[in-house]
Amino acid sequence: MRASVTGMNEMTRKTPAPRCPICGKPADAAVRPFCSRRCADIDLNRWLSGVYAVPVKDEDDEDGEQPPDNDPGEGA
Repeated sequence: MRASVTGMNEMTRKTPAPRCPICGKPADAAVRPFCSRRCADIDLNRWLSGVYAVPVKDEDDEDGEQPPDNDPGEGA
């Protein structure tokens, strides 16, 4: 006779319900990952107004050095 496994496996483990990133209420499948259209619009406004920003890294030139700054305000 085989011993039964008493622990939960990957399929039966319950994960917490996803939460709205704006207000924390349970997410609605119709406007996922948000709970309402209002929270989705708040998030969109934050992206469009510049509250959220994706950081960028200045890339080096092909030879591995930074390109020169061509700022006309500096003395020559």
